[in-house]
Amino acid sequence: MKDLTAVRQEDRFDVAAMHAWLRPFINHDSQPEVMQFRSGASNLTYLLKYPGQELVLRRPPVGTKAVSAHDMKREYLIQSRLKPSYSLVPEMIALCQDHSIMGSDFYVMERVVGDIFRRDIDQEVTAKDVAMMADSLIEGLVQLHAVDSTILQELNKGIGYVGRQVEGWSKRYRNALTDDVPNGEKVMAWLDANKPNDIDSCVIHGDWRIDNVVFDLEKARIVGVLDWELATVGDPLMDLGSSLAYWVDRDDEPAFASLRRQPSHLEGMPTRDEFVARYLQLSGRACDDFTFYEVFGLFRLAVIIQQIWARYRAGQTTNPAFAGFGDAVNTLIKRAEAKIK
Repeated sequence: MKDLTAVRQEDRFDVAAMHAWLRPFINHDSQPEVMQFRSGASNLTYLLKYPGQELVLRRPPVGTKAVSAHDMKREYLIQSRLKPSYSLVPEMIALCQDHSIMGSDFYVMERVVGDIFRRDIDQEVTAKDVAMMADSLIEGLVQLHAVDSTILQELNKGIGYVGRQVEGWSKRYRNALTDDVPNGEKVMAWLDANKPNDIDSCVIHGDWRIDNVVFDLEKARIVGVLDWELATVGDPLMDLGSSLAYWVDRDDEPAFASLRRQPSHLEGMPTRDEFVARYLQLSGRACDDFTFYEVFGLFRLAVIIQQIWARYRAGQTTNPAFAGFGDAVNTLIKRAEAKIK
């Protein structure tokens, strides 16, 4: 339960009202015990603990509007549509669009029980466990990218996904810019000048990381994939590049290594280059030079963190986990600049 804490004052909600709304979908009369997950820097995630059943509630940060990164209806529908084709999606329970309950849309799903590994693993894992985690992580992404994307047809905006992503994330960075981070113009100009054509169009997760995956070590497999808020239909190599922005190799420089949020450094985990090579082998896709996708992934992660840092600087959130985000943005932008040819 180390991932759980009491609900922060700023993130509290009316539990009685929520339970009354949820009651028709469950078999529990009494209100749940509510805890908050420490992880997650965007949407808020809570554990609803009922007798014999644990559910998870997802909602946007207090005061935000339903932009794409906080659109609960979109997130709920994506997972509902994917579940029949991709079993690793959690079982959805219900979506609430009545803002009188919590002030925003939110949804409830079944909790996937298993092991979630974050920055450091505090339990014993074997070399076999690490190999399983590495293999199943790559295979799980390949399998997702093979799902028939017509189930999310309304999210498919057609060719030009790469260009739209470069333009969109550049706009977001400029809009969230603060005076203590690089302006990023060199990276944005390079991405715009070097963007390749889309290589394919498929269902992509948008935040594929070890700590968004639930493992069952005894069964030696993945049992769930979480955090679908950035999922859409788009280019698979852009998804891979975004994923590897979080992947810290064992010999990376200290500044970048300090940002590590997942145990990608363990002996037996693939390097970024090995991850890419294995993905391409399993998916049957080709890529002669992954530099663009790596730089895009680093920049995109910098934007995500900068948007949160701007909120923190403005006093819109007091979560102490965000206190070092300005330094993280500096590290990521500098790393992206160093990779530009």
